[in-house]
Amino acid sequence: MAINRYPPGPKNSYFIGNAVKFYRDPIAFLQNITQEHGDIVYISVGPIKAFVLNHPDYIKEVLVTNSGNFVKSRPLAKSKVLIGNGLITSDGAVHMRQRRLVQPAFHRKRIAAYGNAMSDLITKRRGTWEGGSTVDISQEMMTLSMSIVAKTLFDIDIESEAQEIGDIVTLTLERWRKILVIPFSELIEKLPFPGNRYFYERKNHLDSIVYKYINERRASGKDRGDLLSMLLLATDEEGDGGGMTDLEVRDQVMTILMAGHETITNAMTWTWYLISQHPEVEAKLHAELDSVLSGRDPTPEDVQNLKYTRMVLAESMRLYPPVWIMGRQPIKDYTLSSYTFPAGSWMIMSQFLIHRDPRFYPDPLRFDPDRWAAENQNSRPQFAYFPFGGGPRLCIGEQYAWLEGILIISSIAQKWRLRLEPGHPIELQPMLSLRPKYGMRMLLERR
Repeated sequence: MAINRYPPGPKNSYFIGNAVKFYRDPIAFLQNITQEHGDIVYISVGPIKAFVLNHPDYIKEVLVTNSGNFVKSRPLAKSKVLIGNGLITSDGAVHMRQRRLVQPAFHRKRIAAYGNAMSDLITKRRGTWEGGSTVDISQEMMTLSMSIVAKTLFDIDIESEAQEIGDIVTLTLERWRKILVIPFSELIEKLPFPGNRYFYERKNHLDSIVYKYINERRASGKDRGDLLSMLLLATDEEGDGGGMTDLEVRDQVMTILMAGHETITNAMTWTWYLISQHPEVEAKLHAELDSVLSGRDPTPEDVQNLKYTRMVLAESMRLYPPVWIMGRQPIKDYTLSSYTFPAGSWMIMSQFLIHRDPRFYPDPLRFDPDRWAAENQNSRPQFAYFPFGGGPRLCIGEQYAWLEGILIISSIAQKWRLRLEPGHPIELQPMLSLRPKYGMRMLLERR
């Protein structure tokens, strides 16, 4: 019979609990408390009761086995101020309906069709570089990924607006982190502070861009075969038979623009960093590209043969998972192990912690793509690796992300070597995604 008591955990300060420690350095804080207290740890974040789950079996229990007992947690709900009630933030029947409507755009055949547009945009961006110059590769990847997600999913060219849109997303993520642990932050963000006014001005501008494309597409009535067309024309045949309103379409557009560029930007940035620090991996990657491509640019048809390239990306997302933390809230009191977790509490699961756990990855800080050879994967639990989440809410764009990432790596590494600028500081900035705090300045060398 379950014992209705809290798991072990660090000492909680009165009222604020561990909010300050969590805010200052969330990764170090989570690493320290799990090392000291085990795989289920109790903390309080302000007035909120939270429980850190640090074992693949517990994560599978929440994300898969009993997923219907949980909803998305409060931190992610904060992002509704920008992206609305889209696939990432919605729950229950609303989420199921949205997933049915959006799913066809991520069918395997349709994703493969996106690959040609991806390849063209990667080649175009790569062609703007000059040998011997230094760039912030995180900014380069942000511009590239924003252009890709806009073109392949919405058939629009927003390269000129990519920087501005990326800046708005960055502002949103920074705001999210600041208000995460502030009590009554939902009320505070509605007050007429300068920061609030500036944020809503930028949000409204981004909305105007998105609604412009929605209105143009509705007026033309043309089906271009992209996601925007499918959202506008889709009907929920398994449900009420209705379609999406402009607001619902807007929320899905914003969700995919944000998630579709933010995660791949950071995955690519950390991948280039890791390759630059491991010449033996770079040499093996180049050998595969030379063998498979013979000097030509990669195409979507090549991706299935670029096995080591995929392993490089998988290992990069192990060490630096773009989504480094996720959470759920039990709808009602929930029993796990010998504890009962109250309804509405936070269940915190960190990809960053699990992916670096020596129980599942010997010498866990070593960058070793060969971990992902088929013969080396069978001994690990299923949720020892979950960069795209899992269960009914598994990221709908997972295969899209693999295709884009492998094409970016192979296309750029085919022509360029990237070298970290000497003395450039490397520090994590854990927000909704895992960013490099100071960007990633790299020297471009022609290959």
